[in-house]
Amino acid sequence: MVASAFLNVNYMTYMSAPTAVLPSRLAHTPPIATVTDIGVAAGIPTGQPLYKEVKLWLTRDLMNGEWRAGEAIPSEARLAERFQVSVGTVRKAIDELVAEKILLRQQGRGTFVAAHTPDRTLFYFFHLVGKDGRKDTPDTEMLTFTRGRAEAAEAASLGIARGERVIRIRNLLRLARDPVVIDDIVVAAQVFPELDEHVFGRREGTIYGLYQARYGINVIRISERLSATLADAGTGSLLGVPAGTPLLHIARVAYTYHDRPVELRYSLVDTTAHEYLSDLVKP
Repeated sequence: MVASAFLNVNYMTYMSAPTAVLPSRLAHTPPIATVTDIGVAAGIPTGQPLYKEVKLWLTRDLMNGEWRAGEAIPSEARLAERFQVSVGTVRKAIDELVAEKILLRQQGRGTFVAAHTPDRTLFYFFHLVGKDGRKDTPDTEMLTFTRGRAEAAEAASLGIARGERVIRIRNLLRLARDPVVIDDIVVAAQVFPELDEHVFGRREGTIYGLYQARYGINVIRISERLSATLADAGTGSLLGVPAGTPLLHIARVAYTYHDRPVELRYSLVDTTAHEYLSDLVKP
């Protein structure tokens, strides 16, 4: 057997804001109130920099869909008036949201809510490259779309009760026309109401883009756990490799605001011609 070697990778990569109010599953599980939350709401000093409090309020507005993906947020001067703080304080709050890739500054135009475009998703969330370092956009084929009940491990990863209804999707990803990745995706059915094979299969753009545009759920962070495994007969047939071929196994949990998990994904990767590239940048 191939020895398993685990690597925890916690990607503080951020993308765009949601386009609508959080769906019922997330809306019904509010985050634990903090001293900052209570203090800001009551106008009481919280002991942290004022720009952090402004950032909190901006994040809440983004969560509630006040500004849609691709839309410009108000000017720093207008936001300063709104929050009754200085322009410099607002600028520092926006600086952090820009650094986290939640907002995008466009010189001469303003600051915009980032969107889950294919290019941005490929850059921030897809970490496979060719042996020559080239990154290709995957061509995705949906193999199965089924419904079931959450198993214990799935429930723990998604923060739901065991036995809760889930949707399971299996995709085959091709890079430069060669089958390279098998993705098994699990999401809570209550979080994605009316998600069916037709909606998923005929989406425009990326999976995360679908979450954002249709459900107002913005994936801002992923955590991946890597290990080694061997291809079984079925997996080998899909990837075009013999049974027993070493594969990279990736367990990924995708999170939205307040570290709420929204997707569990298991990937099996043929690394014959590809490798996993982790290029972390310290903020």
